[in-house]
Amino acid sequence: MDIKYIQYRQYGNSFLCETSRNMRPEILFPLFAEINTLKGIGDRSYKPVANLAGSKVVDLLWHLPSGLVDRRYSPKLRDAVPGRICTLKVRVIEHIPPKSSKQPYRVIVEDDTEPLTLIFFKAYVDSLQRNLPVGEERVISGKLDSFNGFWQMSHPDYIVKPAEMDKVLGIETVYPLTAGISNKMLNKWIKQALERVPAFPEWLNEEYRKKQNWLGFKDALSAAHNPKNADELLPQSPARMRLAYDELLANQLALAIVRQRVKKQAGREIRGNGMLRKKILEKLPFKLTAAQEKVLGEIYADQGSGFRMLRLLQGDVGAGKTIVALMTMLNAVECGTQAAIMAPTEILAKQHMETIQPLCEEIGIRAELLCGRTKGKTRTQILEDLESGGINILIGTHALFQDDVKFKDLACAIVDEQHRFGVHQRLGLSSKGNKADVLVMTATPIPRTLAMTLYGDLDVSVIDELPPGRKPITTIHQFDNRRESMYRSVRKQIEEGRQVYIVYPLIKESEKIDLKNLEEGYQHILEEFPGCTVAKVHGKMKSAEKDGLYSRHEEE
Repeated sequence: MDIKYIQYRQYGNSFLCETSRNMRPEILFPLFAEINTLKGIGDRSYKPVANLAGSKVVDLLWHLPSGLVDRRYSPKLRDAVPGRICTLKVRVIEHIPPKSSKQPYRVIVEDDTEPLTLIFFKAYVDSLQRNLPVGEERVISGKLDSFNGFWQMSHPDYIVKPAEMDKVLGIETVYPLTAGISNKMLNKWIKQALERVPAFPEWLNEEYRKKQNWLGFKDALSAAHNPKNADELLPQSPARMRLAYDELLANQLALAIVRQRVKKQAGREIRGNGMLRKKILEKLPFKLTAAQEKVLGEIYADQGSGFRMLRLLQGDVGAGKTIVALMTMLNAVECGTQAAIMAPTEILAKQHMETIQPLCEEIGIRAELLCGRTKGKTRTQILEDLESGGINILIGTHALFQDDVKFKDLACAIVDEQHRFGVHQRLGLSSKGNKADVLVMTATPIPRTLAMTLYGDLDVSVIDELPPGRKPITTIHQFDNRRESMYRSVRKQIEEGRQVYIVYPLIKESEKIDLKNLEEGYQHILEEFPGCTVAKVHGKMKSAEKDGLYSRHEEE
């Protein structure tokens, strides 16, 4: 597959999009035009659509439908079933303006069997009189209801002339929406976007495509936006399977290209004398495991290769990734350069600081913490010392990306919990240095095939051994009806002097997502465990509140 088609299929990969923009062929220009080049998207609707799907025409192509509305039911009113979506041909009889602002605007229509009242709670009178002129026929489509024995329809979805009835009768695609954007509007714009898709040469193996019973790319895209039944909305439908395969294929090819480019990028030969690392090892109350030694050997080989390192370190919680990260950074510090480690949250960054800084102080190395809460003179001093080389290791959050964060000579960048950062961010931190090596870490167990899919641009090292004395992690899945059993286990752990933490997917109750939330859970835990010290922490708390928790924890 040519790079220009990879870029088109994998447009969502921001790194590839940026690096291949100049390679985009002219045939793709209409697809990468702004969405306001589509008829009907003006200043008022641009932002909602951009927030919903994206700012380019091609973004609408990947905004796939989530449901269907069948408008083929077209009975006479006397034979109609209430509660169904109906498409009816009617004659406009009368307009009835409301007597007060609390009443709706009504329009009386009828077919040749019974009358029907159209209800408009938010009425634009001029528009209604223009679209529903008295005495003329119109085709309307919407949900038909019966109230006190009379037919009514609130805000019909469609009001068109009889000649356009065939455009309404049929199956209408339903898309995820946002405030200010109707399904009718989105259907119209996506139809325009589909018309801009050119006829591409087929890039899949033809024999394999036919074996899978897949359409060509353009036909598959059209089919995905025009499903004929509910089965065609499923991920397993042939059209969606074809598009999903394209995305995975493009992703792998894109990652292969990124990896190839990175591997060709000249790096620096980082070969420390080992003195700092030796001092650290002498002060540790434990010896490194064979697995830690193995991955350090792989990392040191990368650092000293003369090419830039781009490696993923995977290991369970407690496997010893932090000490591996510290040894990696000290190898760079031994060469007179600097290192940085970035965590996705302030809490994780502080945990790294509490582990790394005391060890560094003992061997005469300066490590500092830089987060969004670092303000005033403290921040100014850190930035000055960082740029002058007075800081050897910087630990932080997204704050490390800010323009005023300048290193004297960054040679090693470590990113913790890689899945929380994009390719742009990972490489953005690396770009602050002089051909800096990059090591990314995750505690998420990743099967080899999945690692190739998610991190195809990275070499992978795995710490597959826990330090001696560490108990294996036990994972138990229980449903909500087993909550009391879980609480008994928690009480037992507390009675034995241990601590427990509970993670909730939401901070507060959400109307959109039916999941447990922290605020309600916190109150529930207080009631279930009277006499126990219960605290809560989340990302939206003020720094002073978090620091108070840290201080209280240390005192206890």
